Amino acid sequence: MLADRLKTLAPSSTLAVQAKARELRARGVDVISFGAGEPDFDTPERIKAAAVEAMRRGQTKYTEVAGIPELRRAVCAKFKRDNGLEYEPADVLVAGADVEAELLGEVSALAHPPRVVAVFRRDDLPRGTRPVTLTLWRVGDPGNVGTVLRSAQAFGASCVALGPGCADPHSPKAVRASMGSIFVVSLARVADVDELPGERIALLAGAHASVPPLAVMRAHEQANPPVARTLLVGAEREGLPSGVVARCERTATIPVAVQSLNAAMAATVALYELTRAPAAAPGSSRVRAT
Repeated sequence: MLADRLKTLAPSSTLAVQAKARELRARGVDVISFGAGEPDFDTPERIKAAAVEAMRRGQTKYTEVAGIPELRRAVCAKFKRDNGLEYEPADVLVAGADVEAELLGEVSALAHPPRVVAVFRRDDLPRGTRPVTLTLWRVGDPGNVGTVLRSAQAFGASCVALGPGCADPHSPKAVRASMGSIFVVSLARVADVDELPGERIALLAGAHASVPPLAVMRAHEQANPPVARTLLVGAEREGLPSGVVARCERTATIPVAVQSLNAAMAATVALYELTRAPAAAPGSSRVRAT
C-alpha cells in the first residue's frame, strides 16, 4: 500500500518545460527555454577530457554525499585564493542536483525561491567588540539588521554588536537584506553598555535642532581622535532606553523633516558622518551631536 500523500505528487514543472522546449526545437522553432538552469553552451573540452580520464582511471563508483575529498579541497583553495576566506574540507558540501520546488517550499521563507540550497557551518556570535563599532539595541526587524550590516561594510565599521532584543542576523530576511555582508562584517553579542569600546555615542530618535553638528566634534578631535568609538542605534519608535543613553558619553541626532527615520536609514547616515573625510565647512552637516 502506498501512502495517500503520494497522490499529491506531480511531475516536475521544470522538466516539463524542458521537454516542451525540445519538442519545439525538433519542429524547427527557435526557442529560449527558461526551464532547467543550465548554460546555453556546450561543456568545455577540458572538462570533457577530465571526465573521460577519470572514467579511464576507474572513478565510476558512487562517491561521498558531500563530494570527493579532492573536490572539496579544491573548493577551499578557490575561496582562499579568490575571496580570502578560510574553510576546511569538512565545511564544504558539493551536490549535483537542484532541489524540488515542493521540498524547498518546506524550508524556505521565500515565495519563489531559486532551487538551490547551501549548507554552511554556523558559529555562535563571539563576545567582545572592536574599534568603530556600530551597536543595535532592540532593533527587532531582521530587514533593518541586514541593511545595517550592509552599511557597516560600506562605511568601514569593524564590528556590528547586537544588544538585547535584536533580530537574528542569520534569519532569511536579514541575510537577504545584508546582500552578502553577513559573511564579511564581524558580529558580536553584548548585554551591557559597559562592554562597548571607546567613546559611546547614542543616536537619538527625532529632531534635535539645538545641538551642534557632529562634524564640529569631529573637526575638533582631528589632532587627537579617540582610539575607539561606538555608535548606538535603537528601534525607530522607541529609540534607545533612557538608561542606555545616560551611560553614553555623547548623544547625536539627525534633523529631518519627518518624525523619524527607520533604524537602518538612521544608522547609515550617522555612520557615514562618523567615517567620512572631514568637510571644509563642518557646519553644513545635518548630523548633530551634544
